Amino acid sequence: MAVRGDNRNVVASAKAGVDWTAGFANLDPAQFPMLRALTPYGDAVFNQRQVPLLLSELDRLPADLGGDWVGQARELCQVVERGLHLYLWFIGD
Repeated sequence: MAVRGDNRNVVASAKAGVDWTAGFANLDPAQFPMLRALTPYGDAVFNQRQVPLLLSELDRLPADLGGDWVGQARELCQVVERGLHLYLWFIGD
């Protein structure tokens, strides 16, 4: 995960990555549309208007899908919310 600007420069990054499990594929798309955008192999990018929705989904995330990455994602969301022209990137393999 990383926060990048318009020119893709890295402003902040996380040390942890998302622990991919089959549980992500089983998330209800109606309740978790932002998190359902994540895939282990592709990138997902969230803008300043999408970050509050992502944070709300992180609050409801089942415990077995959590980990260090959740707290770090929250911190990166705050960076995006405080800045201009910043985006939270979940970078797949």
